[in-house]
Amino acid sequence: MDFIQRSKEIFTQEITELQKLSEKIGPEINEVVELIYTSKGKLVILGIGKTGIIGHKISSSLSSTGTPSIFINAAEAMHGDLGMINKNDIAMLISNSGSSSEILNIVAPLKKIGCSIIAMTGNPKSALAREVSLVLNIGVSKEACPLGLAPTTSTTATLVMGDALTICLMERRGFKAENYALYHPGGALGRRLISRVKDEMFTDIPKVYEKTLFKDIIYEVSNKRLGMTVVYNDKEQATGIITDGDIRRAIQRFDELKQLTAADFMTHGFKRIAQDELLTEALEMMDLNKITTLPVLDETNQIVGVLSIHNIIDFR
Repeated sequence: MDFIQRSKEIFTQEITELQKLSEKIGPEINEVVELIYTSKGKLVILGIGKTGIIGHKISSSLSSTGTPSIFINAAEAMHGDLGMINKNDIAMLISNSGSSSEILNIVAPLKKIGCSIIAMTGNPKSALAREVSLVLNIGVSKEACPLGLAPTTSTTATLVMGDALTICLMERRGFKAENYALYHPGGALGRRLISRVKDEMFTDIPKVYEKTLFKDIIYEVSNKRLGMTVVYNDKEQATGIITDGDIRRAIQRFDELKQLTAADFMTHGFKRIAQDELLTEALEMMDLNKITTLPVLDETNQIVGVLSIHNIIDFR
């Protein structure tokens, strides 16, 4: 049996439900974001079953993007884990139906603790919604499951609402790549985000002079394998660069290449970067200017290395 078409129908159904849900978002999201942003405590997410799994993911995403958060299984909360919550915290209860006994049973203890209580629920008129101060509506009209039993579209809606909350809080905090790296020091992404240009640059700089002949320029560019060379004058001052692209254009432009020198076709106003800049800054500069290499400068504006885009992409 071919399930290609059926899979596409499920995608379409879930996307349609998400689009309808997005139209229901109102001022409550602003209130939730401000409540969490100004909180002196952490955001505690509580759920059970499939929504609990989604809640765990939301909590993890929030924690890694600047919002202190933990997840507590609602059933475990009634057996001692409520001790992890204090009055400065915000408890966010997740229940699609808003009538789950495991979720409703922890409302009274949370009120005794004195923390703020909000909810994500698919039923804004449910018993849960009536007990909390703010509600994020995650209601969908139909599950993708043909029996209407397995949480499918509803868990997708919960996940996307969690992503929206996470990103809104990131932007409210002005969360940047350097902050993200602080919470992800062990992975390749984290190391890339906190690494400096000087950590990854080549120090064996391709070098020719303004009077260097065309054939010798090609040799230097090929030999150093960076696709470029820096051009110096007779005072050892960098006056330009020549890239693979410059060489190709010179071949098309000049009829006589034998006597062609670097000064005849080098790029004068070349882009460069300081050695203490982050790799992310270098990548952004390369992307913006559609280039693949950058000469690197030290504190005295002398070229001390060359950074290739491969240093960034292949970084581990």
